[in-house]
Amino acid sequence: MTKYNPTAALPVAMDISVGQDAGAYMNTVNRMPLLSADEEKALAVRFRDNEDLDAARELVMSHLRDVVKVARGFMGYGLPLIDLIQEGNIGLMKAVKRYDPEHGVRLVSYAVHWIKAEIYDFVLKNWRIVKVATTKAQRKLFFNLRKSKERLGWMTNEEVHKLADNLDVDPKMVREMESRLSGSDVSFDAPSDTDDDAPMVSPSQFLSNEAEDPAKIVAKREITQQRNAALSSALKELDERSRDIVARRWLADDKPTLHDLADEYGVSAERIRQIEKRAMERMKDVIAA
Repeated sequence: MTKYNPTAALPVAMDISVGQDAGAYMNTVNRMPLLSADEEKALAVRFRDNEDLDAARELVMSHLRDVVKVARGFMGYGLPLIDLIQEGNIGLMKAVKRYDPEHGVRLVSYAVHWIKAEIYDFVLKNWRIVKVATTKAQRKLFFNLRKSKERLGWMTNEEVHKLADNLDVDPKMVREMESRLSGSDVSFDAPSDTDDDAPMVSPSQFLSNEAEDPAKIVAKREITQQRNAALSSALKELDERSRDIVARRWLADDKPTLHDLADEYGVSAERIRQIEKRAMERMKDVIAA
């Protein structure tokens, strides 16, 4: 049996394309027939009990106008209404999937939560290039700040504290969110005010690459040379067997095991480990001196 997919509940003819006119879309959904309470319950039962996709589709189609009403309330954020509607439609389809007609609540009342949730998420992700709200308290402020302001411009201290009390947040957070909302995105590579014929210089071209800093490159080279010289001097302080064991165990690409060296020198693996340990201690003393 085909499973219900929320993102595929709308027929292709009603899907919102990039070039579709919002007015034409709304005229179309407003002509969709409304369902009575009994009709809605019957369709919901068919979908719940039999996974009837036609019933789910009819429930979605009859409530598209409600999505438009909710989406209109988010037009103050500068995002295209048609995009807000499409995100709301996704919330509606998720609501249809989870709706239980036995709870005695009409679908529209239940679906509003899901519609708003999808639009909230869309607004937060797309309103600004830089996220303005990440925590739960910040998201609550984001969606309440504009409608709570009594006038244009910056809020007074009285307005800030009143809003902070209503939302149970710190007044400093209200000021911070107001500052974020009042700002605007600026292109990092915005053109300058110079002559149009002059080459445009992006700010990114002035950023330094610390990995190519000559001073750091020279300092790193000197440190490497000093370490190599100290290692070489320390190795020279060892006897031939100890130097060979350390060099092959620590500096060679193909490192032998303790047992390999034990077989080669005719001693036990434990003896090779002791020689290696004493040699390393001797080298540390030479380097630290």
